[in-house]
Amino acid sequence: MFERLREDIATVMEKDPAARSALEVLLCYPGVHALALHRAAHALWGSGLRTLARTVSHFGRLLTGIEIHPGARIGRRVFVDHGMGVVIGETAEVGDDCTIYQGVTLGGTSLERGKRHPTLGKGVVVGAGAKVLGPFTVGDGARVGSNSVLVKAVPPGATAVGIPARVIVEDADQRREAQAAKMGFSAYAVTQGGDDPLSIALHRLIDHVAEQDRMIEQLQAALARMGGEVPESGEPLDAPALNKMVE
Repeated sequence: MFERLREDIATVMEKDPAARSALEVLLCYPGVHALALHRAAHALWGSGLRTLARTVSHFGRLLTGIEIHPGARIGRRVFVDHGMGVVIGETAEVGDDCTIYQGVTLGGTSLERGKRHPTLGKGVVVGAGAKVLGPFTVGDGARVGSNSVLVKAVPPGATAVGIPARVIVEDADQRREAQAAKMGFSAYAVTQGGDDPLSIALHRLIDHVAEQDRMIEQLQAALARMGGEVPESGEPLDAPALNKMVE
C-alpha cells in the first residue's frame, strides 16, 4: 500500500510542474487521495464486502469530488489531475501511466450487466470534460481531446476529438492539426461539419493555409532543382488575430 502511495506521489512530481514537494502532493492532491481510497474499496469489493466497499468509495467522493466505483480496475502510476467531477464506472479499466483530467466520465451506455464501461490502454491521456462511453478499448498511447464525446474504439497512438469524437488519421486531418500547432493553438475542440459558422470558417481557413503551404513547398523545390534562387517565405499568418476570432 505504501509502495503504491509513494509511486503515486512520484508520478505527480514527474507530471505536474506545480508540485513543489512530496508533502504538498500527499496533503493537497485529491487524485492521490482518490486512488488510495479506491484501492481500499477495490480490495473490499473483491472480498465480497460490497456495501462496505461502496461506503468507502462514497467517502472518497465526498472528500475529493472524484467518483470511482470500487469494481473499477485502475493501473499503476495513474495521474488524476485536479480531478473534480471525474466519474469512473464499475467495469471500467484504466491502464498504467494514464492521465485523466477534471470532468472526465468513463461511463456505460447499456443497462445490461457485464462489461459496459471503457478500457483505457497504457499511457492514454483523456482531456478535461471528455466523455468516454461504452465497452470498447482506447489503445495504448491514444489521446482523447477535451470535451470530446467518444463512443467507439480508438487505435493505439491515435487522437480522437469532437462530438461525436472522430479519430484523426486522414492526411487532411493531419495537415489541419499540424497547421493549427504551427499557429499556436489546437483545433481539437472544433467539430468538422458542424453548423457553427465560426467552426466552418476556421476549418476552411486552416485547410486553405495548409494547401497553400504544400503548393509553395512544391514550387520552391521545383525552382531549386532548376538552379533558381528560392525566395524567403513571406510574413507568417496572423495567429493572434485567429486566436481572437475563436475566443
